Amino acid sequence: MQTGYYSSAAGMVVQFNRLDTISNNLANANTAGFKQDNLVIGDFMRLYKEARDELPLENQTKDAAQFLNRTMVRVPQVVDSFTDFSVGSMQKSDNSLDFALSKEGLFFAVKTPEGIRLTRDGSFTLDDEGKLRTKQGYEVLSEPDEGITLNTKDNLMTVDKNGQIFTNLPNSVNFTANSKFYIVNPDNLALLKKEGNNLFKYDGLENTQSIDNSGAVLQGFVEKSNVNAVRMMTQMIETNRLVGMYEKAMTTQMDDMNNEAIQKIAKRA
Repeated sequence: MQTGYYSSAAGMVVQFNRLDTISNNLANANTAGFKQDNLVIGDFMRLYKEARDELPLENQTKDAAQFLNRTMVRVPQVVDSFTDFSVGSMQKSDNSLDFALSKEGLFFAVKTPEGIRLTRDGSFTLDDEGKLRTKQGYEVLSEPDEGITLNTKDNLMTVDKNGQIFTNLPNSVNFTANSKFYIVNPDNLALLKKEGNNLFKYDGLENTQSIDNSGAVLQGFVEKSNVNAVRMMTQMIETNRLVGMYEKAMTTQMDDMNNEAIQKIAKRA
């Protein structure tokens, strides 16, 4: 069996997965609040060391030699994937319904048909009933079962750094406290699962409480994606080159080496 061919093919598949991740990051480079994804690819040395720790074998033995030979033919593989939750840059806007969270690990809670979800995208709108919603139409929450509703006649609204909303009294410039954003700080960010539309699902949401003094809410700002487009383009070029190298290795295995083997066998025959 030509292990080199299968190893090259598997390596190419890994790079295709990496290309998919990079492409998705680049496609969302201008998506407010988007968090980039990354892959962890296992190489020979990492796999070998981890396995040797679990299966200690004495050096210079027949069993150790057999184990080493089996490990040598292991192909590259995606061993883990993770989301980078670092804060993106803040862009000032002229919209009083744009909000950003300036601290890592904080999320707005919204109500979807599938349940409560979390998001960093604070570009909200008001519907005809005065309910605060995301651009996708999901209701922004102030409590687990309560949305944020503003009087459509209120033409002034301000929000402090903790997410407390103040609206003006009718026909006056005096402000009164209204609803407050339901801001969540998950205990373990690794448990967050992306669901599309810039939403995250968190199974431990029932054990979390709203952060009263987050000090992170910025009104009139939008958090941009934390994707570095230049770095992503560099990684894409690197990945494409690796795909070409694996393809050349596969061609060498199947064409050149097979032709050479056939010719030697024919001469001996």
